[in-house]
Amino acid sequence: MKSVETRGIVLYTKNYREKDKLVKIFTESFGKRMFFVKNFAHSKYSSSLQNFTSSNFTGTINDIGLSFLDDVGETVMYKHISEDIFLNAHASYIISLADAAIPDNQYDPALYGFLIKCLDLLNQGFDKEIITNIFELQVLNRFGVGLNCKECAFCHSQQGPFDYSYKFNACLCKNHFDEDMRRLQLDPNVIYLVNLFQEISLDQLEKISVKKEMKQKIRLFIDGLYDEYVGIHLKPKKFLDSMKDWADVMKNERT
Repeated sequence: MKSVETRGIVLYTKNYREKDKLVKIFTESFGKRMFFVKNFAHSKYSSSLQNFTSSNFTGTINDIGLSFLDDVGETVMYKHISEDIFLNAHASYIISLADAAIPDNQYDPALYGFLIKCLDLLNQGFDKEIITNIFELQVLNRFGVGLNCKECAFCHSQQGPFDYSYKFNACLCKNHFDEDMRRLQLDPNVIYLVNLFQEISLDQLEKISVKKEMKQKIRLFIDGLYDEYVGIHLKPKKFLDSMKDWADVMKNERT
């Protein structure tokens, strides 16, 4: 048991007994921790412990069991994310993916900073699909998945076009397409962009513009990678996928 101060972001809250709540916070200094908040509705901290809020926290961190808050300072609220249902859906999925990517209590300031940066960009109005793709691809290594889209698995040529093979868990150049007759037959630009997204710094995001059709192809490929190698099925992802039909309906109603 130790009293500490750290920056953190609320991942989610859930009811605990009649009036109390458990608040899961991804802290910068101590990983993901579950905090007990008594009589939540009347707590002076309740407004700072909503989804999509980032704050300075002072409290007691316990390595076993629940942790406790003593004070909540300087709070940042992602207003646009909270107000826009589509941004909200993307942010919820990113947060749930960060939660799934590492065990509780594991120190991972790089993932924490990456999550905060992605939420900042979503809130600023950057391309939500691209930010989500970048997050998905760059956290794959937290699930033990190494994706090499730079070279052919056989000859190590870095000259495209490339396709992807689940049989070899790797890319194939055109000279080795015949090694797997069930390769994905991807648009070569999908491999190019996925490789770019794996390595790009979020500070370079303004330079990227991707057409809707290509975004759909990238979405299908990344979904396939997660199904094949990770095998998690997050509720926020299912909700996000269902919103495509909503967007189409809303678009038709406006025209």
